[in-house]
Amino acid sequence: MKTKAVRLYGKEDLRLEEFELPAIKDDEILATVVSDSICMSTFKAAEQGADHKRVPEDVAQNPVIVGHEFCGEILEVGKKWQHKFKAGQKYSIQPALNYKGSLAAPGYSYKYIGGDATRIIIPNEVMECDCLLPYDGDCYFKASLSEPVSCIIAGYHENYHSRYDNHTHVMGIKEGGAVAVLAGAGPMGLGCVDYGIHCDRKPSLLVVTDIDDARLARAASLLTVEDAAKHGVKLVYVNTSKVDDPVAYLKEINGGKGYDDVFVYAPVSFLVEQGDALLGDGGCLNFFAGPLKNDFSAKFNFYNVHYSFHRITGTSGGNTDDMREALALSGAGRINPAIMISHVGGLDSVIETTLNLPNIKGAKKLVYTNISMPMTAIEDFAKLGETDPMFATLAEICARHNGIWNAEAEKFLLSHAKPI
Repeated sequence: MKTKAVRLYGKEDLRLEEFELPAIKDDEILATVVSDSICMSTFKAAEQGADHKRVPEDVAQNPVIVGHEFCGEILEVGKKWQHKFKAGQKYSIQPALNYKGSLAAPGYSYKYIGGDATRIIIPNEVMECDCLLPYDGDCYFKASLSEPVSCIIAGYHENYHSRYDNHTHVMGIKEGGAVAVLAGAGPMGLGCVDYGIHCDRKPSLLVVTDIDDARLARAASLLTVEDAAKHGVKLVYVNTSKVDDPVAYLKEINGGKGYDDVFVYAPVSFLVEQGDALLGDGGCLNFFAGPLKNDFSAKFNFYNVHYSFHRITGTSGGNTDDMREALALSGAGRINPAIMISHVGGLDSVIETTLNLPNIKGAKKLVYTNISMPMTAIEDFAKLGETDPMFATLAEICARHNGIWNAEAEKFLLSHAKPI
């Protein structure tokens, strides 16, 4: 069976190709991919090529399919897994397999599985690691976004605070405490705020910073101060570029005190240092944003590590339980990952979008792998609709859903877009 896929051959060498998939083995599963959301980690893999920890050294000879935030339907199940999976099931995949200690992951390391493809072969280790997750939702994109949402959830679970009486760590953010999300108006920051407002372990104060008024305005329109208050969370948005002393200003919001938990959502040294300065006694800083350069560093006050019990961690990858939580919260309508999406495109938009990802404004870029379509901002649908009836209808649908992507729009696009 043929597939079309975007494959990585080396540094900045991505190619959209059609090739034959081999027949599946008894311990493998054949599946379609319907949607994939593009992650900054894929940009990093494309920039680094074989130097990336998850990309094989022989990638030039054995290219890998990119994309790891995907959802589709099972077509055929090998004998070993027929007791657990069946044709027609929707699925999502947790790519962080950690199979026998290996860093190999779908979207980085495999010839026949990745999100930017029309059809894939799911290898045995995915099922062995219980990382193939059945999905019963009404749309595909929410399952694609369950992977990045799981990373956000992992960050909340990864933070910790020390018990001084018995030297144990209490895992998770401080319940009812103060949280600051630095550079938090991007797509992952939005997910972090959404989860913070609607999860079971809420802070009482959630402060979101950025240096772009447009991003902050969009965030505030999607995640409102009023809705947060209904859930017992005081939500504050701050443009720190307009404040003379951001640390003093942010502490003043918290009654002059430091923060219990600080998330840094951009790999920028001064933000790490700002986060360090914002910590209160026993506070934990989570450096969420993975840097591209392996010599990235920042100053950290170790006097406060010793005397004020400041803690630091770094995480940007969820596990299978985190992903199950993401799927459950999304399915129940408690969180809405659609707020993370700003652009939609087809498989033929993946290469240009991936290689230029840091320079494309907006939030998450969502790909439907079986259609041909430029990567298009949702806010541009109405203008394009003046000459294209498909975009006119998409604009009307999204307008009825507060300007965000939704299941109705997905269904319409899949039935009206040009096939790849």
